[in-house]
Amino acid sequence: MSECTHDCGSCSANCSDRTQESFLAALNPNSSVKKVYAIMSGKGGVGKSLVTSMLAVLAQRSGKHAAILDADITGPSIPKAFKLNTRAYTTDEGLIPVTSRTGIDVMSLNLLLDNETDPVVWRGPVIAGAVKQFWSDVIWKDVDYMFVDMPPGTGDVPLTVFQSLPVDGIIVVTSPQELVSMIVEKAVKMAEIMNIPVVGIVENMSYFECPDCGKKHSIFGESHIDEIAAKYGIKSVSRLPIDPLLAACVDSGNIEKFDGGWLDALSSTL
Repeated sequence: MSECTHDCGSCSANCSDRTQESFLAALNPNSSVKKVYAIMSGKGGVGKSLVTSMLAVLAQRSGKHAAILDADITGPSIPKAFKLNTRAYTTDEGLIPVTSRTGIDVMSLNLLLDNETDPVVWRGPVIAGAVKQFWSDVIWKDVDYMFVDMPPGTGDVPLTVFQSLPVDGIIVVTSPQELVSMIVEKAVKMAEIMNIPVVGIVENMSYFECPDCGKKHSIFGESHIDEIAAKYGIKSVSRLPIDPLLAACVDSGNIEKFDGGWLDALSSTL
């Protein structure tokens, strides 16, 4: 075997001088972001955008400056939850996000479209490139907590986010069905591969609490969230109920008015 010349571009040798190439995208020079958390799941329709919005609202209520990067390019729903109708615009310095009523900065593809119902028919690499631009081209002013609303699954965009953004932790969103438990483990294992800690699991639609007697009913089956959390050493477990009032807040664009302490414990650990 030939001696290692420490030219890592020309060989596959493992040595102490060999360093891993960084794929992190540059932040806009006018931006400042202290912490980045990605909200992901193994499948769609489990409430990632809801959890993302609620965590941002809680951070803002605590006196921090929160921001949301909507990485779900083909299915953006964050602007509707906050009732954002103003379009984002560009200056010489970069793209300016839209600010919610309580001061949360938001960037989503729907804030750039002429019509919010226009479909985005793009291939994976183009979508991934747009997510990187939301990080590099947008001016994120003095952001304490950025929450990234991910598309479902473990494909191009999640990989781009984990490699291009300095993600401090992942929150996995799930629902009680048995099938979902298996898919959740895929998301957790992807986080392990990318060497990013899972800081919490949120089970959405976990139960329905009877308004008359207060009894909790497991509409979608018994929860398996504690088993998954124990298996992977995840300390923070939160449960969101089936709550018509919470759903109404989202549908009416008033997520900033939600009332409930379901995510308080998770929020306090970030």
